[in-house]
Amino acid sequence: MQAAWYANYAVTTVWAASMLLECCISSMVMLPEADYRERREKLNLQDYTFDGHKDATLGRTPGQVNGQMFVIQNCENCNIYIYDNLSTVTIDDCVNCTIFMGPIAESVFIRDCKNLKLGIVCQQFRTRDCSKIETFLFCTSQPIIEDSSGMKFGCFTYFYPELEDQFKAAGMSLFNNNWSKIHDFSQDPSENHYSYIPEDVKIEDVLPLSLAEQFSAMQIDFSVGKSVVPRTLGLRRKAADESCLLVFFNDGSAIDRVRKYMHIMSQNQPSCVLVQTKEIDMQPQDAQRVFGTDAYQSLVQQGAVIGLEYNGEDSINLCQVELVEFMKGTTGLVFISQSRALADKQIEDFYNFAEMQMTIGE
Repeated sequence: MQAAWYANYAVTTVWAASMLLECCISSMVMLPEADYRERREKLNLQDYTFDGHKDATLGRTPGQVNGQMFVIQNCENCNIYIYDNLSTVTIDDCVNCTIFMGPIAESVFIRDCKNLKLGIVCQQFRTRDCSKIETFLFCTSQPIIEDSSGMKFGCFTYFYPELEDQFKAAGMSLFNNNWSKIHDFSQDPSENHYSYIPEDVKIEDVLPLSLAEQFSAMQIDFSVGKSVVPRTLGLRRKAADESCLLVFFNDGSAIDRVRKYMHIMSQNQPSCVLVQTKEIDMQPQDAQRVFGTDAYQSLVQQGAVIGLEYNGEDSINLCQVELVEFMKGTTGLVFISQSRALADKQIEDFYNFAEMQMTIGE
């Protein structure tokens, strides 16, 4: 059995290296022939691999990875910070490490690891044969754990100036975070293999700022209000029975408007908690079905819409009060729940539609 394990590990390692080289080279296929040859000769797999390090602080700053694949393996007691966008990441056989990864356009696969603290942004997240991993996560699809235990998850919040552009380079919307919707593929369904990080635990408590010289120019801000990604409650228990749905329509300034509204709500109505957000495209017939009226059919054709769900006592009234004051006569650019009798169904219809659209797009 041990021989088979080593054989499998060797094959996996070779596969990872070959995929890394293929990924690096494929990103250059559209270059002129001379530039292609020059960059291919300059590529060094070691620039995209951390292997066998112990008691070290390692990393890459913006522009050093530029969407390539990355491999981290056999590291112990290391602090690893990659402040750049990537394509695919594998993390194997690491122990007692802190790892931060910028936006990963495809997947991160974590295998045979224990006692890790992670900050991860990705399209797909998967672990296998892991234990005691604490992750502040942004994931556009449903995170998957398999044969893993002691897993903890929280909502990723972070800021540095390059991060939003890295999200765009990775093809991810800041509002499509499914961090709490864990799918457990473990063989023993009777046990609970994951939990949520307590809300009062801050990301900087788990992923402290590195004092290494190579990161000295990074302008990192841990404040939730500055975070590129909205902090959401996710599937944690809601504090109240009343929720409110808002949908902002696209007029070219919707993202800025949503950010300002979320900031106003956090300042003026802290009892209202942001549960989830979603950015999706809708067709006129979808708007009719979700909103129960044809009033928004033309608006959804202007581009992707952004939905917010707030929860709290009297949340519908409080959200309406802040929206009217904030929009000042342009409230037609936003749909908002008008009553508790309708709100729950509107939220269910909108987010079910959003999940269906994102599943189709995968």
